[in-house]
Amino acid sequence: MSGAHHEIEDLLRELTPQVLGALVRRYGLFDVCEDAVQEALLAAALRWREAGVPDNPRGWLVTVASRRLVDHVRSETARRRREDALALATPQSVLLSHAADAVPETDRDDSLALLFLCCHPALSAPSRIALTLRAVGGLTTAQIAAAFLVPEATMAQRVSRAKQAVKTSGFLSSPEGAERAGRLAEVRHVLYLIFNEGYTATGGADLTAPGLSAEAIRLTRLLRRLAPDDTETAGLLALMLLTDARRAARTDPRGELVPLAEQDRDRWDRALIAEGVDLISRTLPRGQVGPYQLQAAIAAVHDEAGHADATDWPQVLALYDLLEGFGPNPMVTLNRAVAVAMVHGPAAGLGLVAALETDKRMARHHRLLATRAHLLEMRGERAAAAGAYREAARRATSAPERRHLTERAHRLTGSARPDPARG
Repeated sequence: MSGAHHEIEDLLRELTPQVLGALVRRYGLFDVCEDAVQEALLAAALRWREAGVPDNPRGWLVTVASRRLVDHVRSETARRRREDALALATPQSVLLSHAADAVPETDRDDSLALLFLCCHPALSAPSRIALTLRAVGGLTTAQIAAAFLVPEATMAQRVSRAKQAVKTSGFLSSPEGAERAGRLAEVRHVLYLIFNEGYTATGGADLTAPGLSAEAIRLTRLLRRLAPDDTETAGLLALMLLTDARRAARTDPRGELVPLAEQDRDRWDRALIAEGVDLISRTLPRGQVGPYQLQAAIAAVHDEAGHADATDWPQVLALYDLLEGFGPNPMVTLNRAVAVAMVHGPAAGLGLVAALETDKRMARHHRLLATRAHLLEMRGERAAAAGAYREAARRATSAPERRHLTERAHRLTGSARPDPARG
């Protein structure tokens, strides 16, 4: 794709939430508006490549999407369900107009309210993710399905259910006070889940899905612009930048997983690290510290170490101690166990891992077994470590992780590696 086409694609994705927000605020019919905006985006992608980007691209999209919406309402199949509701929501003169000037342009940006709507706590996590990527991210259903390795029909059903769930939410609005803080937390969590799925895919042949992580970072930058005083949003963005900076070094030329301690740090993205360190350094002193800020601070300690042996593990452990203070989280405890082992020895870390084995959320998780194997290896218990690595591999759903864990077991036992074609 040429540079001009990339610029158009980037512009369309940037304008998607603004245009959808404007239509939903005006008409109040989320599902119809979202379909109309998707059609307008497709029309723009085709027309602008030939005729060039109009002087007012946002107004162009709002106008075309409004026309598409009117077409939907006028259609024989949709009229009985939607025409009365739309007539109550907007003047008939606007509905009947097809002139470009009939839909006035506004400087109001409803992107944050749209994020709140897509991440409503009444929706399931998969529905929030799917709706956010489609309505705010501007991704097609096919693109989202490909990223999550599910059939397009499955993702289409997920998006449809999510749109139906928000259909009764009424006009676009931004909550205030405690409700606003709670909804911001929901939005951050959805973006965090999207990033994590992109950074370490839960299934499939590839370790990562870079497109998802990039979209999560883009949307988090948008969220920070819309909520500039929210320190946890800044912390989340810093965490994503500092984590994604290591992406190139996470796999070897064959696509196999490379653990943090063994990565070639010359391949880390120093520009992302500098941006992330600067952001978290400016954010931490500003107000109440939260979990995303602490995770970003931990990532910064790792990223600033010139080599694995230079990692300031006592500082990492102190940060994990603070992080655990925000409430029980078995994954945080698991990561803290590694820090404890690095500071106080593997036996101390294994004690924490053993305690997690009674947690139903973690008892059969491959990462619990992989951590146990790593600490047993540190302790010199090679046979026990190999067995734990093999069991972790059996439970891993990601093919690269499964191969990596199997390889660790083979290294400890000296046995022949399995045929990669079968692994």
